[in-house]
Amino acid sequence: MSTNRVALLEDNPRMAALMCKALSTAGIPVDVFERIDSAWQAIAQGGYAALVIDRSVPDGDGLDLVNNLRARGNATPCLMVTARDAIHDRIQGLESGADDYLPKPFSLEEFVARVRALMRRSIVLTSLSPSFGGITVHPNKGCMTHGTTHVPLPPAELQILLALVKAAGQVVRRSRLEATGWGLGEGVTPNALDVAVHRLRRKIASAGAAVQIVNLRGQGFALQATHGVHESHAAQ
Repeated sequence: MSTNRVALLEDNPRMAALMCKALSTAGIPVDVFERIDSAWQAIAQGGYAALVIDRSVPDGDGLDLVNNLRARGNATPCLMVTARDAIHDRIQGLESGADDYLPKPFSLEEFVARVRALMRRSIVLTSLSPSFGGITVHPNKGCMTHGTTHVPLPPAELQILLALVKAAGQVVRRSRLEATGWGLGEGVTPNALDVAVHRLRRKIASAGAAVQIVNLRGQGFALQATHGVHESHAAQ
């Protein structure tokens, strides 16, 4: 389940803050990691439209992370950023599975443009405006539509509904929806997801869509047609 979220591996706090702010200002949500091991655990679960990997981090070479991801079939587009600007370093990065290479220092405008270019490659795998049951989610517009009805959605609700629509009726784990909605670096209150789902249910119903979000206890949430759905499943 891919979203428009980006994973950033960068251990320099100042650089990470600048890159994160540039992406956020451009409307691209981002999770920041300082170490390969923490980045690996998150990226291996899926859910990222692009990766931004710094080669020099405390626990190794970011290139090793890309190698391991590619070896396991993870094809998420990757931008390698590094202070190593020699030609052989660029070639090594690209041959190891990186899709693009940006040497430091770089302009933040170019950085955002490079990330956007990589995110567009994800269109091959999944639509930027996926639909299910008559609902279409528009990440770039921050809304969902049903017929001619447009419903604006705040960021967390937008990302949660996007994940559910892309799952096309399959169950999405609660932990995945929390990470998708608020990111791995943000604290999420115990009932935040339930509140967001409750609001989405009301908005979907108000739009007249023939689907609803059901809670399959012990499994997660899913979109299902309203016909034949048991009330016990729909309980929060």
